[in-house]
Amino acid sequence: MQSATAQTIAGRDHVQGMVIMSIGMLILPVMDAIGKYLATEEAMSPGQVTFYRFLFQLIFTAIAIAIVSGRTGFQSQRFWLNILRGLVMGVASLCFFAAVKYMPIADALAIFFVEPFILTALSAIFLGEKVGWRRWTAIAVGFVGAVIVIEPSLARFGAVALLPLMTAMLFATYLLMNRMLGVHDGPLVMQYLAGIGGTAIAFVFIAVGGFAGIDNLQPSLPASGLSVALVLLLGALAAFGHGFVVLAFQKAPASVLAPFQYLEIVSAVLMGYFIFGDVPSLSKWVGIAIIVGSGLFIFWREQQVLES
Repeated sequence: MQSATAQTIAGRDHVQGMVIMSIGMLILPVMDAIGKYLATEEAMSPGQVTFYRFLFQLIFTAIAIAIVSGRTGFQSQRFWLNILRGLVMGVASLCFFAAVKYMPIADALAIFFVEPFILTALSAIFLGEKVGWRRWTAIAVGFVGAVIVIEPSLARFGAVALLPLMTAMLFATYLLMNRMLGVHDGPLVMQYLAGIGGTAIAFVFIAVGGFAGIDNLQPSLPASGLSVALVLLLGALAAFGHGFVVLAFQKAPASVLAPFQYLEIVSAVLMGYFIFGDVPSLSKWVGIAIIVGSGLFIFWREQQVLES
């Protein structure tokens, strides 16, 4: 009976994790759209966008911790590993903000979506998570949907296409660390420490970029009131959108949550349409339907396990 009860609780946690992950994945592309707008319309370098993204994440999470938990809320059992997690995410964010400066968000995400394969493999190797054929199939089907949305290739995008691939590898590592560190620290302190790591690495990038004259790493101040509002919103979404992701990984295994990352493409297509005028074709909507279906299948399977 105790084993059955434990299995039921775990199943409920998995379902909660999938719901939370879905919310986070629908929020995060809004960050990408803001980053693209700042780079293309407000003439802010991707390096500077990355710096503001982590700086204001740091500030907002520090305020939240002070209000909710006080001084004790800043304590961490895995301080340096969380800083490292922030460094990894900082480089990943820079790569992706640079990519969407030159590419439609949906195109960059389509290339990025090799990441669930990487995450699932890493979770099986380093966390010992059991990955059945149904999960592998759902991930593969979701990837097919992403390819239908936009067929990325080096021939079309050139070396820029390597940036989302680099993001995919780094983001998979970041999510794996979420799962590993989430058993020791809460989402807010993890986001706070990631803010420190990400701000530090972004500062190094823009310092080097300013000295070396690298366009995509140039330091700058917000050029308008709109820029100020957008960088503040970017930091808030980073703090709490990724907070949802951290919380999801505390609830469910990485291999269960991996297919739900494909939900990002839904927000990405909508952001591209309403902000940048990228009109989705019929093939994009077919791909989105496949992507959402793969995530819903995993959700349905976990519900079946919970009820059995």
